[in-house]
Amino acid sequence: MPLYTSPFLLYPSPTAPTVNCHFPRRRGATCPSSSLRRRFTSKVKPFLPLPLHSAKVFRKPNLQCSASSLYMSAEESTSTSQGSLLYSRAFWVSESIIAWNVYVGNGSCYLLASKTAALSLTSDGILGEDVKVKLEEDKHGLPENVKEKFPHIKDYRAFNVPPDLDAKPLLKCQLAVATFNSDGRCSDATGLQLPGILDDLFSYNGPLGALYSKQSVSLYLWAPTAQQEVCVCIYKEPSGGSPLEVVQLEEFNGVWSTKGPKSWEGCYYVYEVSVYHPSTLRIEKCYANDPYARGLSSDGRRTLLVNLDSDNIKPEGWDKLVDEKPDILSFSDISIYELHIRDFSASDQAVHPEFRGGYLAFTLQDSAGAIHLKKLSNAGITHVHLLPAFQFAGVDDEKENWKSVDPEVLEKFPSDSDKQQALITAIQNDDGYNWGYNPVLWGVPKGSYASNANGTYRAIEFRKMVQALNRFGLRVVLDVVYNHLHGSGPVDDNSVLDKIVPGYYLRRNTDGFIEHSTCVNNTASEHFMVERLIVDDLLHWAVDYKVDGFRFDLMGHIMRRTMVKAKDALCSLTKERDGVDGSSIYIYGEGWDFGEVANNGRGINASQFNIHGTGIGSFNDRIRDAILGGSPFGHPLQQGFVTGLLLQPNGHDHGPEAVAEHMLAESKDHIQVGMAANLRDFVLTNCEGKEVKGSEVLTYGGTPVAYTLCPTETINYVSAHDNETLFDIVSLKTPMEISVEERCRINHLATSIIALAQGIPFFHSGDEILRSKSLDRDSYNSGDWFNRLDFTYSSNNWGVGLPPKEKNEKSWPLFKPRLADPSFKPQKSHIIAAVENFSNLLRIRYSSPLFRLRTANAIQERVRFHNTGPSLVPGVIVMSIEDGHEGVPGLSQLDPIYSYIVVIVNACPTEVSFASPSLQARTLQLHPEQVMSTDEIVKRSTYNASAGCFTVPPRTTSVFVEPRGV
Repeated sequence: MPLYTSPFLLYPSPTAPTVNCHFPRRRGATCPSSSLRRRFTSKVKPFLPLPLHSAKVFRKPNLQCSASSLYMSAEESTSTSQGSLLYSRAFWVSESIIAWNVYVGNGSCYLLASKTAALSLTSDGILGEDVKVKLEEDKHGLPENVKEKFPHIKDYRAFNVPPDLDAKPLLKCQLAVATFNSDGRCSDATGLQLPGILDDLFSYNGPLGALYSKQSVSLYLWAPTAQQEVCVCIYKEPSGGSPLEVVQLEEFNGVWSTKGPKSWEGCYYVYEVSVYHPSTLRIEKCYANDPYARGLSSDGRRTLLVNLDSDNIKPEGWDKLVDEKPDILSFSDISIYELHIRDFSASDQAVHPEFRGGYLAFTLQDSAGAIHLKKLSNAGITHVHLLPAFQFAGVDDEKENWKSVDPEVLEKFPSDSDKQQALITAIQNDDGYNWGYNPVLWGVPKGSYASNANGTYRAIEFRKMVQALNRFGLRVVLDVVYNHLHGSGPVDDNSVLDKIVPGYYLRRNTDGFIEHSTCVNNTASEHFMVERLIVDDLLHWAVDYKVDGFRFDLMGHIMRRTMVKAKDALCSLTKERDGVDGSSIYIYGEGWDFGEVANNGRGINASQFNIHGTGIGSFNDRIRDAILGGSPFGHPLQQGFVTGLLLQPNGHDHGPEAVAEHMLAESKDHIQVGMAANLRDFVLTNCEGKEVKGSEVLTYGGTPVAYTLCPTETINYVSAHDNETLFDIVSLKTPMEISVEERCRINHLATSIIALAQGIPFFHSGDEILRSKSLDRDSYNSGDWFNRLDFTYSSNNWGVGLPPKEKNEKSWPLFKPRLADPSFKPQKSHIIAAVENFSNLLRIRYSSPLFRLRTANAIQERVRFHNTGPSLVPGVIVMSIEDGHEGVPGLSQLDPIYSYIVVIVNACPTEVSFASPSLQARTLQLHPEQVMSTDEIVKRSTYNASAGCFTVPPRTTSVFVEPRGV
């Protein structure tokens, strides 16, 4: 979620808004990013950490809990003043050690177990145990390997488990630990968290999921805490009816398995698991999908037995697609275009209605969207990043259940009306739209994007989409969301992993309750089998669907070790063995550092400052905030480098002129560091005239701007699916009186900085067509109406009503006059010009390898920034890139066409001139793409060789090149 930013912003707003999530969190929980809000709908069932009174609950037979009681009754005693079994404050961290933050003194400590979950806590102590084992405190404390794995409990006391105790059968029971005073009275008691001992005893690298042979189908399920009642129910149909058979699985060391006939293939199945669940303190009989599911029924309640190696699920030429993939010589050559599958075609009338909004829309050659993508590919875009396409909650896969609003009704309302959003939000949880950050099953394509969610359609059609995009010249990136799950507990329809091994897959706090810093059900990649599931899933998408890259949502909530292991596993894939060239798979993500993982709170996490040196990319929020101004949490009118800070004030109080001037100069420093690939060791002259490294350029709160060690570790961007679109943010931050033509130039100016910077450029779909969401800052569930993309270039979707009330109402007074003013809306001619200008930028980037330097050393040696120090011209960036000459000592020659490039970004509303002795006597000329451009303004850019003087028109980025041999 690129919306989240570093803890210290460039210049914070004094009234930064508090961010709320849809999910009803426990008191005191915070949600650090309004992008997190995109995930949830009113259908989400709240996590109930404590037992409550509950009316009788009627449940469907599939995927629901079949316990005799959903929650503990109030009469049952689970807590006293001496402790509580509702909490799990002790940790069984290894076979021999339990960690608990309790003082025993002259008393004693015991481990207790009940196979029937009959433990109860009374004033006389714990009753109902089948096993009671004395523990001895280890005065040496926890060993270093335990502290490393569980840093949040590193100061807990260690209690030794008797070496002759067989722990494995106890892990299937309700467990508690209790302390007793010297007089034998219970002084404290609590439940246990088990991931440590489960990893110690049951880490497993064998087969999981369904395996197919010529004669049989085998099933494997990792469920070490399940009791002796794990069955698989086999169904012929995707819904309804009785099972064809119910088969008891056999257990070996925590893995349950069975072998069935080949006739099972094409059938559906559900696991029935009896297991103790800490959220209800009961033995629950749960019905769940396979965590390694590769297909689903349309209602998502049964797993399809689908063999993805079958020829009838492969499009023609699928096995040879690896040889058709667009070439990518270096990750430095990547440029990314972020796109939502439904946005791509939902409003494209050239697409057959049954294909609109789905996978098959990408297979059409002549739709407006296909023509546009091919145009971008021809200009230089290399990768299309697809928002989540795995099985997620929030959109019914059965399209006949969708609701919609007639666009003709919406079009009749004024451009600043609140009527559109009222109609859209009334059905937003029942329509076909959601961004998809609500993961249910990571390994199955989303059914709502398929023509039929049952059977093998979703697998075949997803493959056809990947194949079509590759043939457009575009590699495919899949947005993966391994940091959380949408469901938990034994009851939720969307719960899977927490039904199979409760309390293991989800990260819990020191009281034993699920962490919700991602807003709901954080996963725990620090646990062995969670990490394994993530890596296995990535390999599945890479091999079975030939996906070319992965973008990790909230990557900072995943451990660095997991990310490195994933990268290494993907890189090991070969064309000969796997049909995939793993060395060409690029991964990147959001390295935000917050919540319980902040500051390595659960181990070394994949945050911006930890991920350097791995070659894994992370989003650069510094360059975004410096270019646009403020941050997603600041005042919406706070200006930045291109939006008029100091140079064209919008009336917002940025402080005295001297403060605004310093803010502008610091913004420029941040941008220049970003244009040098955000390298922490890149040396430049800052606005005070000092030579500093990128890591010594600081944000307002003292956090270093730069954190990368190589150029492919930064993803430079100014907009993404989160927050307002680029055009909307420009329209909001710039003065109301400027023209739409000026706003279009500013939109292009912001994009040009990203396109011409070192590192990997990232563009939100629609940046190039002035896309608007009518100022909606969080359109995750705002329907097709506010998310509409028009690749016919007829409209940019500005002024389609006030954006949805829930997330935008407080800004409606700012929005209303802008939306009501017809002069704000671009015409088709503006959109066409924007597409052409964007394409020109891409062609310029790919006209020279000097824009795509591959190493930190090459950037340090070749990239220079001029117009620096205290005497700089405000609002102007001057960057040069130098090449060597063949046969001449010094720099090696990389570019056979150009020996020297100068990029000048003029954010001023007026023409500027800049002269430098170091740029005199060169044979520089305006780049041919700009000479031939339809933009008449950029053509007025000039260079005077004798004076080393450049003249650049207002709000323009000009590129000058020195051709060889001139």
